[in-house]
Amino acid sequence: MHIRPIARGDLDALQSLAQQTGVGFTSLPDNRDFLASKIESAARAFEERTPVDDRLYFFVLEDGDNGELVGCCAIEGQVGREVPFYNYRLGTLAHSSVQLDLHRTIDTLFLSSDHTGDAEVCSLYLRPEYRRNRNGALLSKARWLFLAQFRDRFPHKVLAEMRGVFDENGVSPFWECLGSHFFPMAFSEADRLTGLGQKSFIGELMPRFPIYTPFLSEAARACIGEVHEHTRPALEMLKKEGMRWEGYIDIFDGGPTVEAYIDDVLAVRNSRLCQVEVTADAEHMERPSWLVATTEMLSFRAAWVGRGPDERNVITLTEEEAHRLDVKAGESLRVLET
Repeated sequence: MHIRPIARGDLDALQSLAQQTGVGFTSLPDNRDFLASKIESAARAFEERTPVDDRLYFFVLEDGDNGELVGCCAIEGQVGREVPFYNYRLGTLAHSSVQLDLHRTIDTLFLSSDHTGDAEVCSLYLRPEYRRNRNGALLSKARWLFLAQFRDRFPHKVLAEMRGVFDENGVSPFWECLGSHFFPMAFSEADRLTGLGQKSFIGELMPRFPIYTPFLSEAARACIGEVHEHTRPALEMLKKEGMRWEGYIDIFDGGPTVEAYIDDVLAVRNSRLCQVEVTADAEHMERPSWLVATTEMLSFRAAWVGRGPDERNVITLTEEEAHRLDVKAGESLRVLET
């Protein structure tokens, strides 16, 4: 298994992934023209033919045994530059009455664009039959090595929007109680438009005044800052890297937005460069604990390997590992022990 940049010939495979993602996975809609445009945008980003603040780096997880694409993930260079990036900020209003000797604090939701200009790790999806052998961790962590290697292409902060709570029928209680009153459309249509980048209607139709959460239903309030059951593993991986929920939620489903300074992310901070040696008889570990990535943007690869650098800061690869990563002896790799 290895991570690589998406290629212009991956459209059919990417659409197959998009058809499996399910409700609430906004960034990968099942729309062939849009996906083709996304692939072209990503290809131009890896070729460094677009401005740094308008780049989408889109990666796929490939099964080297059969060539199938079984997962994907992405990094948005900066959000909100071309299309506004909205979410709700959970706040508190205090009210008091001296005459009655009463003091109350009430939770509120404010429409916010506070994350404009931040990077975003997004679009992580892995086919169910491949949710084993640390493939999910490979998808999640490979992005940190890319951020570390090309740190000068990114801003100070990074965020991740997590999919919110849906019931067994695919209905979002948060949307039903709040969003449906302001958008004259079904959740699926609002979700589809957002995924296609048509987000201007959010700022045009959402209320500008704070929303008092006691007016929401109990089911809707319970969704604030909570994630879809399939999203919990991804959230836990992000939290282990140091990303935190600071009170921002998705305006449609109430899912949390977690964030951190890029330089504070553990995988970014702990990764380092080393030199490659290749041998036919390198020791093989049953459970690889080292994640490695190449250092060229256009030919970026990431995979698990069976050993880390030695005291000379040299990492020894098997011929198969070197082939999977497309590296040769004497070249450099960025490595991370996990």
